[in-house]
Amino acid sequence: MKHTICAGILSALSIGSADAVGELRIFNSNNYTNPKLIEKFEKEYDVSVTLDTFASNDNMLTKVRAGNTGYDVVVGSDYAIKVLVDGGLLLETDPNAMENFKNVDPKLIDVYWDPGRRYSTPWQMGIKAIAINTDKYKGPADGLNLLFDPPEELRGRINMLDDMTTVMHTAERYLGFPSCTADKAQLKAINDLLLRAKPFWRTLSYEVMDKMIAGDVDVSQSWTGATYRLRQKSPAVKFVYTKEIMEAWADNVVVLKKAPNADNAKLFQNFLMAPENAALVSEFAGYDSGIIGSLKFLAPEFANALEMNPPADARSEFVPPCPQDVVAMYNRI
Repeated sequence: MKHTICAGILSALSIGSADAVGELRIFNSNNYTNPKLIEKFEKEYDVSVTLDTFASNDNMLTKVRAGNTGYDVVVGSDYAIKVLVDGGLLLETDPNAMENFKNVDPKLIDVYWDPGRRYSTPWQMGIKAIAINTDKYKGPADGLNLLFDPPEELRGRINMLDDMTTVMHTAERYLGFPSCTADKAQLKAINDLLLRAKPFWRTLSYEVMDKMIAGDVDVSQSWTGATYRLRQKSPAVKFVYTKEIMEAWADNVVVLKKAPNADNAKLFQNFLMAPENAALVSEFAGYDSGIIGSLKFLAPEFANALEMNPPADARSEFVPPCPQDVVAMYNRI
């Protein structure tokens, strides 16, 4: 899938010292880039933007590792950005020295994939927890017991995300174990928990919205933004911030080391850290941008939504990829 968006006649003026004046090529996930954002950047800097899309982080990594992509900017998830940083595939653009870096949420600066933000800027971020249909279940809803030891009326009405790592991390949190545990006793406890809980689960699927709207399930692992969109179609759905620590995720914008238009790519990174521009990303994608001040540029029903405003006592953390020996242990469970 490919979209090309052009501003019209290219400017003859140089913007910074870009290698190819007036161009920028972006590689982002499907249906994740607001056309209004691109149009605004094009008009502001007289740059013609080409947008190519990919289906998954794995697809993106495969293409970037192969080299000679011609892309300037790539948007990827936290763990994928770490792979690119560790592989020496990114240009050190020093976003931390850019004018708009002052708007980045402090909790997004010293992150495991890019400590201090030498390469990446925020795109979207969110939390994985639970969506529940409050028309079907009116009891207590504040913990992972809803997934692993549910009340009778929810048994057989649960969807888990079809991702082994996510399910394992969720089980670790429920049992109070550290992420990526290699302790054999803890792994046995996780295995026992999953065996007990599996009969309670109806499906393993990423299609959370479809499953819940169809009435196939009443509880599902879900993301903040996905639950907000689901709630627009099914108002009885509620996002549950669990008492256990939740898994946070963040997508980021980076510049490839061989970017043909590196200066324009840096302009784009700085552009995205302006609150009004970050709001355009959120408006389309449906998640928090991680940019302070962006919510005031969004519709009140979105800006004030529970999914965009975690309670003060909600706890979440980013989880680095597990070592391969731990992944191998996961695969045996």
